[in-house]
Amino acid sequence: MTSGAPSIAAEIMAGGASSYPGLFRRRVADTPERVAFLTPPDEPEQPWGEITWRQVGALADAAGAGMVALGLIPTQRVAIACSTRIEWVLADLGIALAAGVTTTIYPNTNADDVRHIVTDSETSLMVVEDAAQLAKVRSLPEFTEQVRHVVVIDDDLDEAQRSDPRVLTWQELLDLGRDRLAADPGCLDERIAALGLDDLSTLIYTSGTTGAPKGVELLHRAWLYEGACIKYLNFVFPDDLLYLWLPLSHVFGRDLLSVQLAIGFRAAIDGRVDRIVEGLGATHPTVFVGVPRIFEKVRAAVMTAYPQNGLKGRISRWAFAVGRDSRPFRLAGRPLPPLLRIAYAIADRLVFSQLKTRLGGNLRMLISGSAKLSSQVQEWFYSAGLTIIEGYGATETAAITFLNLPDRPRFGTVGPVIPGLETKLDADGEVMVKGPTIAQRYHNLPEETAEAFVDGWYRTGDIGVLDADGYLTITDRKKDLFKTSNGKFVAPQKVENTVMANIPYVSQVVAIVENRKYVTALLALDPASLAKWAARRGKDGLSHAELVALPEVRESIDRRMRSVNNRLERWEQIKRYTILPHELTLADGTLTPSLKVRRGAVHEKYAEEIEAMYSDASHSDLAQ
Repeated sequence: MTSGAPSIAAEIMAGGASSYPGLFRRRVADTPERVAFLTPPDEPEQPWGEITWRQVGALADAAGAGMVALGLIPTQRVAIACSTRIEWVLADLGIALAAGVTTTIYPNTNADDVRHIVTDSETSLMVVEDAAQLAKVRSLPEFTEQVRHVVVIDDDLDEAQRSDPRVLTWQELLDLGRDRLAADPGCLDERIAALGLDDLSTLIYTSGTTGAPKGVELLHRAWLYEGACIKYLNFVFPDDLLYLWLPLSHVFGRDLLSVQLAIGFRAAIDGRVDRIVEGLGATHPTVFVGVPRIFEKVRAAVMTAYPQNGLKGRISRWAFAVGRDSRPFRLAGRPLPPLLRIAYAIADRLVFSQLKTRLGGNLRMLISGSAKLSSQVQEWFYSAGLTIIEGYGATETAAITFLNLPDRPRFGTVGPVIPGLETKLDADGEVMVKGPTIAQRYHNLPEETAEAFVDGWYRTGDIGVLDADGYLTITDRKKDLFKTSNGKFVAPQKVENTVMANIPYVSQVVAIVENRKYVTALLALDPASLAKWAARRGKDGLSHAELVALPEVRESIDRRMRSVNNRLERWEQIKRYTILPHELTLADGTLTPSLKVRRGAVHEKYAEEIEAMYSDASHSDLAQ
C-alpha cells in the first residue's frame, strides 16, 4: 500500500488549471505558435499538414460556440461517434469549452449499443463521422425527440439525410460558432469559469464482454491529474512527437490528449490501423503508444518474413540471439563484453536498424497498454534496442494507473502505481486503487457502483501480485480465473498470451477451461502472414479457409504448440486445439467494439467445435 499519496497528489496538482478546458486554454496561451498536430494528407505522396495550438484554439472555440448556438447547456451530453482524427479532438474540446459532457461511442458500435448509450446518457447532440454513422442514428426512431441535432464531419450526405432538419455539417457548426462568438465573445469564458475539478467531464461506456455497456463518470480532476502526473514523472518531453492512432473513444486514447495538453508535445493523428507503418515512416515519431496486438503483429511479421532455413532467416535468428545475450548487461546498465559488443553492433546494422527504420527511425520509446503484454514480446523488442514500457489501468481509473518507466523497466510487470495514487491487494489478490483519477460512479447503476467503488477504493476485478518494490504483475481477471473439472485453477489470459508469443501465425486465441477436464483452444490465423507462407510454397491460389485446412499448416502449428506447452504448467497445457476458418469479428458478436473477446459468445457460436475437442474421437493429444 502506498503511503503519503494524498500529499504527493496535492503537490502534483498545485498551481494547475481547475478544469479540462482551462488546461486547454492554458496550453494555447503558453505555446500558441508551436505545432500541436500533424494531420495525414489526402494523397500518400503529399506531406502531412501542421496545425498550431493557436489554430486548434480558434477551431475548438468555433465548435464550442456552435454547440452553444444549437442550445447546448452546461452538463448536457454530446456523443461523438467517429474514428481517431483531428475533428474528434476539436469536437471534444468544443464540448468541454461549452461545459458539456463528452459521451464516447466507438464508430464500430452496433445500433443496439448506440441506442443504449445515447438513451442512458440522455445525449441531446451528436457528432458523427459520416453518412454511414448518421444512418445508424436515424434508423433508431426513439432518437427523434431526444437528439435535437447531429453534426456530420464528412459531407457525404444523401438527399434524404441532408433534408433532415436535425442534421448539419461540421463546417456549418463552425460557421454558427463564429457568428455566435462575434455576437457574444465571452459566451465560452463564462462557462469555463464556472467549472471545477469535481464537475463531470466525460462519460465513457465500457464495451464489456457481457451485458450492456456501463457508463463511467470521469471528472475534470481525473484528466488534469493524469496529465500533471505524467509531466511530473518527466519521461515525455515538449519536443517529443507522439503517433496517435488509438481510438479516442477508448479511455487510453482519450487520456493521451490530457497528457499532451499538460506537456505540449506534438501528435501525428491518424486512426487508420492499416496505415500505421506508412504513417510512422512519414512522420518519424519519438513515442508510439499501442496495444499488445500491434506489437505482436510487428514481431510476427519479422519472424515470418523469411524461410527459416534461408540465409536471411538464419541471420535474423542469430541477431536476436545476440540481442537476447545482451539484455542482462543493458538492463543492469553495465557495458557489454568486447566480443558481445562487436556482435551486437553487427546485428544492429544487419537486422535491428531495418526494423527501427520501418518504424520511423526515430523511436526512443514504445508504450503498451489496454491488455497484458507478453514478456517474451517485450524482451524481443528490447533485444533489438526498442524499449516497450508497459502500463495498466481501466476506464474507471482514467487509464494510466501503474506504469513502468523507460530507464528501469521490469518485463512482465506493469510497474508501480503512479505517484499520488494508493494501491493494495484484497485477500483474494484483487488489485484495488484509490486516488484523484478514480471515477465518480457508474451512470444510473447504483448497485454496480456500490459493488465496485468501496470507501474511495476501486475494485479493478484483476488479480495481481506486488513485489517488494511495488511493481505489479497482473495474473488474470478475477472473473476469468477458471477451474478445471480436476480442481486446478487456470488463468486463460496466461495461456493465450503464451500462444500469441510463440506462434507468430496466430492472430486470435481463446482458451477453453471452465469445468473441463483439460485445456483446449480455438485459434484464428492471421490472413496476411498465412498468405506469405502460402506464396513461398506456391499455394497462393487457395482461400484462407482452404489454407488453414492444409495438413502441413496443422503440422507447423503442432510443432509450435509443443513449444507453447513447454512454457506452461502441466495443468495449463493445451491438449487439443481447433483452427477456425476465419477470424473472430465484431460483426458476428464474438468481439467487443474495443476488440476484446466475448467468451460467452465464442462458446455459444463454436459449441460443436469445442465439444469435439473433448470427444475421444477428436484430434490427437499434444500434452501428455
